[in-house]
Amino acid sequence: MSFRFLLLLALFLCGATTLSAQTKPVAKEPAEGEMKVYYLAFLKKGPNRGHDSLTAAKIQEAHMAHINKMAADGKLTLAGPFMDDGDMRGIFIFNVKTMEEAKALTEADPAVKAGRLIMELHPWYAQKGAKLQ
Repeated sequence: MSFRFLLLLALFLCGATTLSAQTKPVAKEPAEGEMKVYYLAFLKKGPNRGHDSLTAAKIQEAHMAHINKMAADGKLTLAGPFMDDGDMRGIFIFNVKTMEEAKALTEADPAVKAGRLIMELHPWYAQKGAKLQ
C-alpha cells in the first residue's frame, strides 16, 4: 500500500463525521464522468471473537469467498485488512447505488453474521473510477 494512499486515508479519517445507516442519501448526484458516491465500510472487531481456531478459519474462508463474489459482481471496488492488529480490521469500498445495498452486503458477510466483525458504513465522494496505483 502506498504512503500517499495511507496519508489520504488518514486525512479522511481525521475529518470524517460518523454517519449511521439511517443517514439520508446524498441529494445531489455528481456530474457524469467526474465524481461518484461510493460506500466505505470500516471492518472492526466484533463482540464474538472466542471461536476455536477451526471455526475461525472456516468463518475467514467464507468471509474471503464473500469478498471475492462481491468483487466479481462489480459491487466491491477495493478491500483489504489493516496491518496493525488493532480494533480496526479492514476496509471495503462498495460501488453500489444505495447505502441500503451496501448495508445488505455487509450484513451478508459470514464474519459479520458470526459476530467476529462489525461494519461501520459511510458514504464517500470520490473521483469516478478512481484506482490505486
